[in-house]
This record gives sequence, C-alpha cells and structure tokens, in this order.
Amino acid sequence: MEKILIIEDDENINNMIKKLLESNGYKTFQAFSGTEGLLLYNEKIDLVLLDLMLPGKTGEEVIKELKQKSDVPIIIMSAIGDINKKLDLFKLNANDYITKPFHNEELLARIKVHLKSSHKQNTSILKYKDIELSTNEFTVICNKKNIILTKHEFELLKALIKNPNQALTKSMLFDIVWGDESFADENTLNVHISKIRNKLKEANKDEDYIETIWGIGYRMKK
Repeated sequence: MEKILIIEDDENINNMIKKLLESNGYKTFQAFSGTEGLLLYNEKIDLVLLDLMLPGKTGEEVIKELKQKSDVPIIIMSAIGDINKKLDLFKLNANDYITKPFHNEELLARIKVHLKSSHKQNTSILKYKDIELSTNEFTVICNKKNIILTKHEFELLKALIKNPNQALTKSMLFDIVWGDESFADENTLNVHISKIRNKLKEANKDEDYIETIWGIGYRMKK
C-alpha cells in the first residue's frame, strides 16, 4: 500500500484529503504544520502533499529539507496562482503544483502519475549539499564527480545524510554499520570518517561535509 504524507494546517481540508486518499487505497499520515511534517516524514513515505502557508516551518522550508533527505515526489497544494511563485517552487525541486480549490479527480490523477514515475525510476537518491547518494545503485556523486567508497564508508555516509540535522553517536554508528562485528572500535570508526572526508574533499576542496561533535559523534555540517 502506497503511503502519502499530507501536510496541511486546515483541519477540514486535511481530513477531506485523508478520506479521499484512503477510499482510493492509499495509507495516509497527517501533519498540521511544517515542523510536524518534517518529523513525520521517513523514507517509507511514497509522496508528499504540501500546503504552503503553514505554521512552524514554511512550505518552502519543508521542500528544501525534504529534498536534502530524498527525492520523494512533492505536490504543492495552494490557493496562490501566481506563475512566478510556481516557478520559484519548481526551482526548489517541487514536482507539481495544484491550485485550490481543486477537483478530487485531478488530485488523484496527479498523485497516480507521480507515484508511477517514482516507482519507474526504482532508485532512492539521498541528497545533501552537492552530494547525491543512490541507495539502490550504491553510488556517490559529489560536486558532479564519482566517489568510490568501501561498503562501510558508504553505509556511514548514508546514515549521516539520512539524518542531516542529528548528531549520530559513535554507538549508533557502530550498530548501523558494523552490527555485531567485534573488531569494530572507536579508532576504526574515526579512520573511516577520515577517509570519507578526504574523498569528499578531493571532489570539492571548498566544502566541508562532516563535522565532529566532541564527546558525542558526527553529523553533516550545515
């Protein structure tokens, strides 16, 4: 069952869309602010319906943060019909724009098209700054240059990019990357992080990507 996140602060509209989608076979998640939407989002979400005028994080801020995490399709729902506004949103990588009030059949048709296109690509791309990491193809591009990472380096970078605003403790990274491998220790982790940094630096000497949070672990540098 495909999963759709509805980020809409108008409770009546949010509930109406939820009822429409669930009657058409989709599983839905409801958020009533931009901040709540970002907290609810995870990689299992197949598509996001996003209002622009939101409390907390604005629609534009939500687009930016979601697109840093993944290439999930985002359909904007807004009463703003200005063409320049629409073009600005497409520049932020929004996938579609439907003007309120809309016909239910049109919304369902747009959702179907984007879900089909997303599944056809059959790839999950994580993005941060100028890094693109494909979790299906196990490739990393930085500054438009291919980066060759080992398995453990790839898993470390993936874990950090998937949680760009969170400091991941060394214990968390051990569990995610090495699991029960007994030879992994703090020095092993530090060496791997250093190698990732060096490879990214070779691709883009003007950018720093990973920062050390002393006494805790690592996170992506803002």
